[in-house]
Amino acid sequence: MSGRFQTLHVEHALTTDRVATELRRAVFEGELESGTPLREIALAESLGVSRPTVREALAVLVAEGLATREPHRGVSVATPRAESVRDVCRARQVLEGAGIQAWRSATPDARRRVRATLDAYTAAVRADASYEELNERHLSFHVSLVELTGSTRLVQMADALMDELKLALAQVDRVRRNAHDQADSHESLVRLLEADEVDGEAGAAGFLRRHIADAEVEIIEALDLQ
Repeated sequence: MSGRFQTLHVEHALTTDRVATELRRAVFEGELESGTPLREIALAESLGVSRPTVREALAVLVAEGLATREPHRGVSVATPRAESVRDVCRARQVLEGAGIQAWRSATPDARRRVRATLDAYTAAVRADASYEELNERHLSFHVSLVELTGSTRLVQMADALMDELKLALAQVDRVRRNAHDQADSHESLVRLLEADEVDGEAGAAGFLRRHIADAEVEIIEALDLQ
């Protein structure tokens, strides 16, 4: 009997994953915009699944920062806030800046990963990948900069920051359609690192500072955040 229940549980988990995947895709592709209410009954009918399955899938999106749950209002697609974007970018300056400064002492594997994540992002841009994949590749590159520090805790902090930022970045990609420019900018940063031009305004440190400052302004202006 317990074996049968375990099998049913696995199938249910797979269904929940599929629903979460479809909702995630719709959010990144702009089919579900910021602030859109995610009603369990309507979603269950549309997707042909049970309400508990939808409820669990929505919990996944809330945990990922793509949706928010408010008392008496239910779940809706997350809406970026200007002050949150500014705060995340300030924290990124600290974490990614620490990674840049650690370039010379970083392990060869960590340095190679920076190049590898950039190449993966560039390949996705050239292939006109989905906004979800572009977002994932883009943020993986920025996390790889923090990985240069060799600190597991700093990397975990960076992952959490990227969770907060990924929806806003995906929306900017859709509005501006500037992924090619972003890839070129990241390439310039990595070239500075690989040339061991790290310090000062003309080096990678200054380049990163300007890049994140520009990204902050771009996100807020493109999305008309308050």
